[in-house]
Amino acid sequence: MDIKQLALEKHYEWKGKVEITPRAQVKNSEQLSIAYTPGVAQPCLEIQKDITKSFELTRRWNTVAVITDGSAVLGLGDIGPEAGMPVMEGKCCLFKEFGQVDAFPLCVRTKDVDELVRTIYLISGSFGGINLEDIAAPRCFEVERRLKELCDIPVFHDDQHGTAVVTGAAVINALKYVDKQMSEVRCVINGAGSAGIAIAVLLLKLGVKDIVMCDRSGILYEDKPGINGSKAEISLMTNRNRIKGTLSDAMRGADVFIGVSAPGVVTADMVKSMAKNAVVLAMSNPDPEIYPDEAIAAGAAVVGTGRSDFPNQINNVLAFPGIFRGALDVRASDINDEMLIAASNAIAGLLTNDELSADYILPTAFDTRVGKSVAEAVSAAARKSGVARI
Repeated sequence: MDIKQLALEKHYEWKGKVEITPRAQVKNSEQLSIAYTPGVAQPCLEIQKDITKSFELTRRWNTVAVITDGSAVLGLGDIGPEAGMPVMEGKCCLFKEFGQVDAFPLCVRTKDVDELVRTIYLISGSFGGINLEDIAAPRCFEVERRLKELCDIPVFHDDQHGTAVVTGAAVINALKYVDKQMSEVRCVINGAGSAGIAIAVLLLKLGVKDIVMCDRSGILYEDKPGINGSKAEISLMTNRNRIKGTLSDAMRGADVFIGVSAPGVVTADMVKSMAKNAVVLAMSNPDPEIYPDEAIAAGAAVVGTGRSDFPNQINNVLAFPGIFRGALDVRASDINDEMLIAASNAIAGLLTNDELSADYILPTAFDTRVGKSVAEAVSAAARKSGVARI
């Protein structure tokens, strides 16, 4: 039985991957009076006097809403909110398993930005954080931006920032392994959607100075006809030499390739044209931009993908559980750039120089050190940057 058929059978068996388990016992009259009426009135009145008490007297301090509109679910595209529920439930399982965070899947029947923002804002008082998931670009940028302005709890779009954090960690360690400096490399990113743009922004903050962005139309550059919105904005921050042309042109002489685009768009000849000891992170799923054996045969020194059956998996589970754990632990009002940078460095820092190899630039998803290390680094960054409230 292949994995897809097995997964379908298990989902029929599970009938949902998450459930609610009470923390309070209600097995006799006294317990009922304490957990519910009349005793429950007292914590209600305390919260009425001071709304921040909701983090102490309810489970809000440890809860995250995982929210989608179903418009960009995995590699399946716009399949609708109900069809996205298995993915959201799976994400909730990962939150609990890797970060001990209680997460709830919420699938919203609208693609209207105003409705989506308003709906999420109205329920935000029930949660300690908001994880946006599988919302199509460019709508996702606007939704996140507006919610960050409205909400007093962290709002985090994992497809953007979770991917960026783990990719950042991979680049840190890959360059360390091939003995190249962040400030001296040229990095090509193919795919200028939510993930690609977030990766570019974070890499710039990590010290990469020369980034070239590409999309289906080729290299992005300032004032390129036909680009607008987020692509126009990122074109002002990248491609400092204002080169033009195709992906093939961009990759010539590049030190790092990062793909968040489409299967098979990178050829062996493109990899051969890259600089010596090149790094190739081909993260299109399930089929990468180029398969690792082809990239290595073409001269790449380090290759990573989004898949678990190849070395160096770029897996968001290394980031988001620890990021939220750290944010919740200090009751952060935001997840900011300082916290994302701290997360990337924490993930990368788990591997010593002696441990690094071409096939081992990131800890595995099941490395039990990851969640704690990321959480501690994120909490410290939140305090230092002034968004921690406890």
